[in-house]
Amino acid sequence: MGLLTAREFFNAGINVTIIDKSPLGKESSWAGGGILLPLYPWRQKRAITQLVKQSLGLYPALASQLLEETGIDPEWYPCGLLITQNPDIAAARDWCNHNKIVYEDADKVLLAGLDTTPVHPLWLPHIAQIRNPRLIKSLKQDLLQKGVRMIENCQVNAIHLYNNRIQSIDTSVGNLPVGELIISAGAWTASISEQLFPGIRANKPQISPVKGQMLIFAAKPDTLKTIVLDGDQYLIPRRDGNILAGSTVEQSAFDKTITPQAKNQISDFALKLLPALKDYPVLKHWAGLRPGTPDGIPYVGKHPEITNLSINAGHFRNGLAMAPASAQLIADLILNRHTSVDPEPYQLDRLV
Repeated sequence: MGLLTAREFFNAGINVTIIDKSPLGKESSWAGGGILLPLYPWRQKRAITQLVKQSLGLYPALASQLLEETGIDPEWYPCGLLITQNPDIAAARDWCNHNKIVYEDADKVLLAGLDTTPVHPLWLPHIAQIRNPRLIKSLKQDLLQKGVRMIENCQVNAIHLYNNRIQSIDTSVGNLPVGELIISAGAWTASISEQLFPGIRANKPQISPVKGQMLIFAAKPDTLKTIVLDGDQYLIPRRDGNILAGSTVEQSAFDKTITPQAKNQISDFALKLLPALKDYPVLKHWAGLRPGTPDGIPYVGKHPEITNLSINAGHFRNGLAMAPASAQLIADLILNRHTSVDPEPYQLDRLV
């Protein structure tokens, strides 16, 4: 979210500095699966659909530009999405029709090799994925080539405010002047806001960490050709054959510890759904922290009290699916440009 936001501002001719407490892109951006659609999107709020639809149209050109300019392929891959169980099939079809998402009733060929009990299975042939670690690498390289300043492993210690405007920030590398400050710190956004603005009690982002654990299997290419959503879990095939399986949803504060229970649960699901995976080892088991909000909708907007502070965070499980549009929206708002989506649902003071 921060890298894409920085790219939007650079493309508008603005000088940008990115500060991260760790190496860039190593939190939920790296840990996610990269499906560019919410799970069962017709069950999500319209505000989520708005940003997802906009991003669906932006990703192909973004991926192409990043590959051309950096030589790093973010692997935007329209492999399609098979949803095996849709008891609310009428709502699913209505959502697809309304949002112009191509769909078909899934046939036996698509379900071949899967051990599942299909319920109105649905095939969305144009839905894509992005290989998120490679997206991060390409974005970082792109911004470095453009001359964007990046300060990694940097601690932000204090904010200097005057007349409700941020003048500068104190960091572990010194004092930095501020024109506009955008916090895109994912699950850490609320704690950073509390640390930096202790005197401001209202209009703070309500974001909490939600842990997700995933596995990746070292499979061969074409072991699985499409993303499969089965119940509340999924398999994602990468172009090189590796298959991701996920994921858990755990309320565990800022604990990213992986557990054998989660590993067994995800592995059991994956091996049952796709028996061919029994021939392939698990390459890695990891966890990440999603930034959850009370209503599931992210905060993308300007702070109602501090004139040069904005937030772009709280995208929960759909950060990658909403990222290009969220970055575009926050840039449009700060630069007073026309917005492509209605900004009202994402305002920081909406829950007050």
